[in-house]
Amino acid sequence: MRRVAIVLAAGQGKRMKSKLYKVLHPVCGKPMVSHVVEAVKKASCERTVVIVGHGAEAVMAHLGDAAEYALQAEQLGTGHAVLQTKPQLGDADGIALVVCGDTPLVTAETLEALVRLHGQEGSAATILTAELEEPTGYGRIVRGASGEVVGIVEQKDCTPEQASIREINTGTYCFDNRKLFAALAQVTNQNAQGEYYLTDVIGILQKQGERISAYKSQDPAEAIGVNDRIALGEAERLMRRRIARAHQTNGVTLIDPEHTYIESEVEIGADTVIYPGTVLKGRTTIGSDCVIGPSAELKDTTVADGTTIRQSVTDGAELGAGCSVGPFAFLRPGTKLAAGVKIGDFVEVKNAVVGEGSKIPHLSYVGDASVGAGVNIGCGAITANYDGYNKSRTVIGDQAFIGSNVNLIAPVTVGDGAYVVAGSTVTQNVGAGDVAIARERQVNKPGYADKLRARAKAQKEKKQ
Repeated sequence: MRRVAIVLAAGQGKRMKSKLYKVLHPVCGKPMVSHVVEAVKKASCERTVVIVGHGAEAVMAHLGDAAEYALQAEQLGTGHAVLQTKPQLGDADGIALVVCGDTPLVTAETLEALVRLHGQEGSAATILTAELEEPTGYGRIVRGASGEVVGIVEQKDCTPEQASIREINTGTYCFDNRKLFAALAQVTNQNAQGEYYLTDVIGILQKQGERISAYKSQDPAEAIGVNDRIALGEAERLMRRRIARAHQTNGVTLIDPEHTYIESEVEIGADTVIYPGTVLKGRTTIGSDCVIGPSAELKDTTVADGTTIRQSVTDGAELGAGCSVGPFAFLRPGTKLAAGVKIGDFVEVKNAVVGEGSKIPHLSYVGDASVGAGVNIGCGAITANYDGYNKSRTVIGDQAFIGSNVNLIAPVTVGDGAYVVAGSTVTQNVGAGDVAIARERQVNKPGYADKLRARAKAQKEKKQ
């Protein structure tokens, strides 16, 4: 049966106390509404209509062509919101999933189960429910003797007996699409808030003799709707735990899952070990048999098999197999390391290609450079790539040796197998196999140290 999805994303979210519209607040690196839209698409919805209102342009700019849109210019309730999709969906056959854009933990598997039960029982509406230890504040699901839904009772209207019910309404529904819009036409705003409620559709359908079913989620976390920063933090915690377990199930070792932060788009190969304090963000992909951390931060980084990264930061970098990075290295965008490269402590690499087996062990900056294979760059060496207006490139050939405290003033080329001796400032190209010495000749003045001390002492005494 044909499926469509309606995502409620028009609310401003005043309790978030933020300039950012509520559904755009990220959970594990992705805006809440993106999690919801992806879930409904994975649940085989052919069309997804997102209802926008506050921050409409920002929401539409983020989602782009991942959805269609309907505008709720005035926020007059959830029923009124769904009614705004009538021009697009009102005449469609099949079923409609209605999901709130601030429920990032709802899964495609649960939505599939909801739709399956809806079809099996031939219902006009099926409610996604959850059982909570503490249901206060939620509408309770009242069932009949045979398990059918008798009604949804809001907290303020509950009798003591109903208040003890732990099964609650999550705000996610599956409807016969035509029956949904027919019932919406009968919803009124005769209530204390003066709003049109989607939950009134359930009562209307029941009065018409239609069957109402409920599917209880296996994971109560899917019921969380984020209305403030406290709920946002809880959603983040629960999703992080879900992501961690998925990686563990796939063969990844997390030494301390509670202190490891992995965003939703990250991919990790089997037999990789992640140490505590590690943050994996964006579209980071890590191969098998790697060791990451402790205290490493990787963003939009690709890491091949067998690489180790310790106490370092990478952003937009590509690392080949068997590399060693850190501690305290920084790989900036455009960094590409071939297999077996060593990047040591306090080394920064930016927009540079480093060839197979090369080593930059410590205290160096390599920016806007092409470094060949088998190169050794000594301690304190830098590529001076910026003149205040333009950035220029440094090229270092295969098997070259760059001594400690060398300054390579770009644009400059050091040929294959060349040596640049320690302390040199190189401003001209160095040919293949050549040795470059670019430093002042040392001059020693016997006994002159005492004269320097005496002069310095006299200057100090004069000031006192």
